[in-house]
Amino acid sequence: MITQPESQLNQPHPLSGTKMNGAEMVVQVLADQGVDTVFGYSGGAILPTFDAVFRYNEENAPEGKDAISLIVPANEQGACFMASGYARATGKVGAVIVTSGPGATNCVTPVRDCMADSIPIVVVCGQVATSSIGTDAFQEAPVSGIMGSVAKHVFLVTDPTRLEMTMRSAMEIAQSGRPGPVVIDIPKDVQNWEGSYLGEGLLSIPGYNHRIQATRNNIMTEEKCKEFFSFLAKSERPLIYAGGGVINAEASDAMRAFSLAFKIPVVTTLMGLGSFDTTHPLALHMLGMHGAAYANYAVDDCDLLIAFGGRFDDRVAGDPPKFAGSAKHILHFDIDPSEINKVKTADWNYVGLMAPALDELTNYGKRQKFTKNLETWHNDIQDLKQTYALNYDRDSELIQPNYIIETINKITQGNAIISTGVGQHQMWAAQYFDFCEPRLWMTSGSMGTMGFGLPAAIGAQFGQPDKLVIDVDGDASIRMNLGELETVTTYELPIKVLVLNNYGDGMVMQWQRLFFKGRLSASDKSLRKKDFVEAARADGFKYAERLNQKQDAPKVLKEFIAYKGPAFLEVIIDPEAGVYPMVPPGMSYQAMLTGDFIPNRYDGTIKEEPNASELF
Repeated sequence: MITQPESQLNQPHPLSGTKMNGAEMVVQVLADQGVDTVFGYSGGAILPTFDAVFRYNEENAPEGKDAISLIVPANEQGACFMASGYARATGKVGAVIVTSGPGATNCVTPVRDCMADSIPIVVVCGQVATSSIGTDAFQEAPVSGIMGSVAKHVFLVTDPTRLEMTMRSAMEIAQSGRPGPVVIDIPKDVQNWEGSYLGEGLLSIPGYNHRIQATRNNIMTEEKCKEFFSFLAKSERPLIYAGGGVINAEASDAMRAFSLAFKIPVVTTLMGLGSFDTTHPLALHMLGMHGAAYANYAVDDCDLLIAFGGRFDDRVAGDPPKFAGSAKHILHFDIDPSEINKVKTADWNYVGLMAPALDELTNYGKRQKFTKNLETWHNDIQDLKQTYALNYDRDSELIQPNYIIETINKITQGNAIISTGVGQHQMWAAQYFDFCEPRLWMTSGSMGTMGFGLPAAIGAQFGQPDKLVIDVDGDASIRMNLGELETVTTYELPIKVLVLNNYGDGMVMQWQRLFFKGRLSASDKSLRKKDFVEAARADGFKYAERLNQKQDAPKVLKEFIAYKGPAFLEVIIDPEAGVYPMVPPGMSYQAMLTGDFIPNRYDGTIKEEPNASELF
């Protein structure tokens, strides 16, 4: 939500009435909203805005530093993923400026990615002049039509007097309610138009504002608290299921306080990692398709499931009727009313701001001196964690990816920002890294977009310059945006790029081995000629090494993480290493495959082929 310092309330903006062109207004609104970093790639239709950024910095930059840093990637997809990484790492809106036509269409995938993961970014696109729209002019694309189906909202600004309010409204929409990407399509003549800067004002969006205000006004009443605790009082095995909504809502501290106050264990989704300290005794790490076996078994065993900001998606609840099958009741918190009862019916729900609601619940329980002896449940949880712990072939002479991540985790101690591409490496990273706080884990969850990891790490490093940022990538995934290696060295970012190379699309190959009789159609890249180390060196990495001997791993990994500047390390891993546990698509946790090194309390074999239409 956009707020002004109290000292500025009811006071005119210092630039109110100043003559500006449209491009200058775009930049001024971004500055007014606290945007300090913009990711973008120039082109003809957006030149006025890029020029306005240059002139704004000349007039307002402190000595030796830009007021608004303008980061130029290898392509526009990289720019949007950088903005996404920035937003995920900081909680602020990521800002992007790109040109028309291919500049805008290159942003479609990351815009959809941000929509799917509820990430707030604002994408400013240049457009051909208003009079040329619809004529198939040079570098024209129907941005409103294309983006309208993948973004939270799209604006096409044809009335220049509404440009300033549109920019401000876009920032508000991106952040409010369930966050998401907003796209603003600005014709070149609107950028060149001149008018007076107001310094205030939003567009009238009554329907949206009414819905947002309803969630903001909803409070956790005494009666709602009483109902909630009546369910908790009857439970012997309560479990918190925390999704990415907890992090987006800045509710991690409130949820932790609630969990610790009433000693309720916590499982998190892929997107919820870090919302609860994974090293805490009450933490069960990640549930779902590739979640820890003990986390999934805890879900099977719980008699009360409390969902915070989770949406029961297919990677968590593959077989919805059997998900949390022993739970007598489900309680669901979310900011989005459409998520309530969408997949699983909730016996109690709350739609509103999560952090204050959780604070009120915790305070109510303390006022009522609510206590519950959960010692038996805690003992059961500890038994599950010890019996069904993550494991792999520790005696293999080949380098196991789990071992690499486990070793790095001992160095980082759950305090590094970890970005990933998509595939097996993504799941190994989610399983074997610890996260002591939120906004340390960034991955493409719902869309599963290969090529996300490297540009997202760049955005995260700009957002958190004092943090250690590691991109854990795969040989197939990093190829998608390999050009951003040069961006890392251009801006001298101390990012550590780790490529786990199994010479192919590892996750696809795993599915092909399990469900397609081992036919590795189009996934085996063992004949490809890419030399990643030479590519990194060509792009300016002074530290670029290859690790292919297991005994060298501890020394090399320590040097890699300790290196002061940009560092690149390719690790040649076991090409047949699999990600386990694995729940076959569309199936319950009772069908979970745990591989050769994790015990399974059920049968542990594929009894029936998954529905072919549900694969991937």
